[in-house]
Amino acid sequence: MLKKLKEFLDNPWLWIFLLVIGLAFYGGKLWRLKHSSGTKITYDLSENRKWSKLLLILDQVEKNYVDSVSNSDIVEQSLPHILESLDPHSVYLPPKDLQEADQSLAGNFSGVGIEFNVPEDTLVVINVVPNGPSERVGILSGDRIVTIDGKNVAGIKFSQDSMMKLLRGPINTAVNVGIKRSGEKDLLSFDIKRGIIPVHSVDAAIMLTPTLGYIKISSFAVTTHKEFMVAAASLRAQGMKSLLLDLRDNPGGFLEQAYALCNEFLDKGDMVVYMEGRMRKREDFIATGSGHFKDIRLYVAINENSASSSEIVAGAIQDNGRGKIVGRRSFGKGLVQEPVYFSDSSGIRLTVARFYTPSGRCIQKPYTEDYRYDILERYQRGEMQTADSIKAGAGGIIPDVFVPMDTVGVTDFLVKVNRKSLLMKFSSLFADHNREKLSGISDYQSLESLFLSENLAAQFRLYASSEGVKPQPGEWETSGNIIMEQLKGLIGRYSALKEEAFYHYLVKVDNLVEKVKELDS
Repeated sequence: MLKKLKEFLDNPWLWIFLLVIGLAFYGGKLWRLKHSSGTKITYDLSENRKWSKLLLILDQVEKNYVDSVSNSDIVEQSLPHILESLDPHSVYLPPKDLQEADQSLAGNFSGVGIEFNVPEDTLVVINVVPNGPSERVGILSGDRIVTIDGKNVAGIKFSQDSMMKLLRGPINTAVNVGIKRSGEKDLLSFDIKRGIIPVHSVDAAIMLTPTLGYIKISSFAVTTHKEFMVAAASLRAQGMKSLLLDLRDNPGGFLEQAYALCNEFLDKGDMVVYMEGRMRKREDFIATGSGHFKDIRLYVAINENSASSSEIVAGAIQDNGRGKIVGRRSFGKGLVQEPVYFSDSSGIRLTVARFYTPSGRCIQKPYTEDYRYDILERYQRGEMQTADSIKAGAGGIIPDVFVPMDTVGVTDFLVKVNRKSLLMKFSSLFADHNREKLSGISDYQSLESLFLSENLAAQFRLYASSEGVKPQPGEWETSGNIIMEQLKGLIGRYSALKEEAFYHYLVKVDNLVEKVKELDS
């Protein structure tokens, strides 16, 4: 039975009609010419009925199949295959997945209000959201969550995503966590009442030079434009004349937020993007000229993981000659997904059109058999190292200034340090021993003084050695600066400087940032 049913389900086109008629298998008229037990059955497929053959097959399964089948199970198992057969980005989302997808873009979600990492096998709190549910009950940076609602989540292979799902839940519901705190012998128990937690898409806004600002945008969420305006205004007040807008690894999000961002830089009448599809007439998005940063010199950073709305921004700035695009060719996702919601709280994201840059370039890369392995194929072809290896017509946005993947300073020692997550692990241990000092630090001079007094480099090398990772002659001299800046950034996240500290140090060993500094000098 299962084998027959699997063969029946294997052809995804068989189930496309479900998108049109849902569960109403019997809404269309069935045409049967002859039917008697044990004799040949013939159906009339005339009258140009697009879905009649599918209806007839399902009718036969429903009426005559040897075993009973669940219509709802067939639907749930088939819908993902239907959407996958159309293009790589059309997708069916069951209720739980749809809720998570919507929350990631909505600008908020219901949770406990902590930022955390799992450096080894235990959840470590990095930051507590100010005035959030966890702060109100006394959770502190550096705390380790051992149990969630009585379930042990420490010292075992328990994924970070699974922990997040346990901590999130409906607003005003409670979750109990067992905390291991440095200096405390016993576990501390906290009942946290979940609340709405804001999601920020602007990760950092800092000055790289007296006149060059830097803003990192991680996604295009509901609040992105608003967050950008606050960040950019702050940098302008500090003397910003040029801006590096970092969209590397930004997967995209809301089109209107990308448009609003572009509008801040473009002149009236400049096209931002247009979209067009078989059933969607061309729609142009034009700048209004009301932007506040049209006088700012602009650089936009992209890489192979910059997709969708990130590519719209990069394409608009490039085609209008408004700034320089710096980095590596972007992902190449230029499809318009339209959400469709169903009464059972599930939904689909269906591709209805394609995005085109102002000059008419289609952002979407071709659908190939190895589509999902495209990034690996680029790496193997050498595209991450040389601009000459970029394929023509392969989709995405090609930068004006190519910056290769940085391999300077990479040694076997650095590779082993990263492979064993030693930087993450050591940063949490260091924060444990310096909790009070870090919590009171809100400037980089004080943070550097702490690192100096603790002899940070020597401490880390001793720790790495205890973990079986020792630098060979010359390796520390080659990789030490990269390691230390990354380590300072990770530790800085436990201070009052939070996420900004991470980027403050990270940009110091970023070859793209150095290139932009050269261009802007």
